[in-house]
Amino acid sequence: MSMQGVFNTGVTKQTGIWVCAGFVQFSALIVCLGAWLATGREGSFSELFKIDNKYMLLGGVMGAAITYTVIKSVDALGAARANMFIITAQLIVAYIIELLGIFGAERAEFEWRKLIGIIIIIVGIITFKWK
Repeated sequence: MSMQGVFNTGVTKQTGIWVCAGFVQFSALIVCLGAWLATGREGSFSELFKIDNKYMLLGGVMGAAITYTVIKSVDALGAARANMFIITAQLIVAYIIELLGIFGAERAEFEWRKLIGIIIIIVGIITFKWK
C-alpha cells in the first residue's frame, strides 16, 4: 500500500487524480481477470447476481474512494504520515466492525489490550509527528 500510494501520487501529478484512479482500477481488473483465467476460473461472474446482501458488492466503489483518499493523503502528508493515519483508521474501523458484528462479521468481545494497542499506535503517531 505504501508503494502504491507513492506511485499513484506520482502518476496523478502528471495526469490527474481520476485518470490515475481509473487506470489503477482498470489495471487491477486486468490482473484479476488474468489471475482468474490462470488459476482455473474458480467461481462465475453470474454468481455475483446471487449475492444475498447486495451492499457487499460496493467493494469496488470503496476501492475507488480508497484510491482517491490515499493519493490525496500521500500528496498532502507524505508517504509515512499518510500510511500511519490510514493504517490506524483501518485498524480502528475493523475493530469497531468486529465489536458490533456488522456486515456479517463475527462479533468479538471487547478487550482492553486491543484498545491499549490502538492508544499506543496513536501515541506513536504523535511521537512521529513531534518536531
